[in-house]
Amino acid sequence: MIKRKDVLTTGEVAQICRVAPRTVTKWFDSGQLKGYRIPGSRDRRIPSSELVRFMKAHDIPTDELEKGHLRILVIDSRAEYAVRFAQELQSQGSFDVQVAQNSFDAGLMAHKMRPNVILIDLMSPDIDAQDLCNDVRGSEELKDCCVVALAGGLSGTETEALLKKGFGGVVTEPGNIHKVLACIQEQCSIFG
Repeated sequence: MIKRKDVLTTGEVAQICRVAPRTVTKWFDSGQLKGYRIPGSRDRRIPSSELVRFMKAHDIPTDELEKGHLRILVIDSRAEYAVRFAQELQSQGSFDVQVAQNSFDAGLMAHKMRPNVILIDLMSPDIDAQDLCNDVRGSEELKDCCVVALAGGLSGTETEALLKKGFGGVVTEPGNIHKVLACIQEQCSIFG
């Protein structure tokens, strides 16, 4: 199961609070949000417990942070497989998993649910995975979302090409739920 980090970066706090990273920096620098600087660096770190205190003091909803829910959007045109895969993911941790079966629904759902991770089956004929990845990368509200490509039997060269095209991760054994979870854990900036 994926656990919440004890210490967060300003970027992670910004994503959780749905504000710009510079806003978090201002909160930190003014003393409203307690934390520490990395020695020899300008980087700041905020303990999770301090973030929860700050969010409660400023009436920012903490439900998602305290429960450790991770929002995952599965995009796969094979309905039966996608639903079974989503159920398997939900049984493995505190995940809110939704399924889209075509590119249009995927775009609508991504902007509505603002997922932390999007898992796209590259073998789905009704889905243009590269266009969806580009749309996510070009969206200000989805910029922190990690897009993971799912495709069996890819070579190292093909995997590298997908990473260069903007995918945050690639799972070459999509039938292995543990490989998928390991990729999510490695790529997701909120949980570790």
